[in-house]
Amino acid sequence: MKILKGSRRIALSLLAIASLQVQSETLDDSLLERMTESAPRLDSQVLSMAVNASRCAIGNGVAMPERLAVIDFSLPSSEERMWIFDVRTGDLLLRDLVAHGRKSGNFRSTAFSNAEGSNMSSIGLFRASESYYGKHGYSLRLDGLEPGVNDLARQRAIVIHGADYVSDSWVNQYGRIGRSLGCPAVDNQVVEEVVDNLKGGQLVFKYYPDQEWLQSSSFLHCEDTQMAAASGNEAGQS
Repeated sequence: MKILKGSRRIALSLLAIASLQVQSETLDDSLLERMTESAPRLDSQVLSMAVNASRCAIGNGVAMPERLAVIDFSLPSSEERMWIFDVRTGDLLLRDLVAHGRKSGNFRSTAFSNAEGSNMSSIGLFRASESYYGKHGYSLRLDGLEPGVNDLARQRAIVIHGADYVSDSWVNQYGRIGRSLGCPAVDNQVVEEVVDNLKGGQLVFKYYPDQEWLQSSSFLHCEDTQMAAASGNEAGQS
């Protein structure tokens, strides 16, 4: 009898995992292909990670977004390294410059932190929340979804805002754009478009090949995490 009950619990756990996967099917491989075609300059592996992390978040209760922003911090700040996609169609809506924190690096970003006062950028998956008007004008609050990696983003006031040091003229003059206190600052000319596209629960994925994060992020290893959770529930009920 105990074996039967255990088998039923395993089956229910597997059904729960399958249910989570069904919920994220709208971010399917055909959509990924369309996004890849619309953004040929975005590393396809980075985009695939962003989509897979988003699938995981949706499968674990995060609302299905209408748009997804991908920031590739492995690229130099002189390059347009932020992409915003329409998740329903796979179309690229915007590609532009984005700043990293002043303590994250100079021309390139190489160091990241979740600590308040670090003046560093943070990586991982974020939810773009409410827009507001602050000292930088029209801005957007971000909530980090990864504990220990970026979950102090709101406390640290890590937001998307416009900045005069994020522009082609800065690149022409200095060979790079300016740096923030950790915020992914954007060009003042596009900040309204960026905020309006992302506010209200859209997802933002910030990438850097940090090996510890790549190996430990639950969003990048979603199936493993769900299976471990199912195994843990089974062990606790046996």
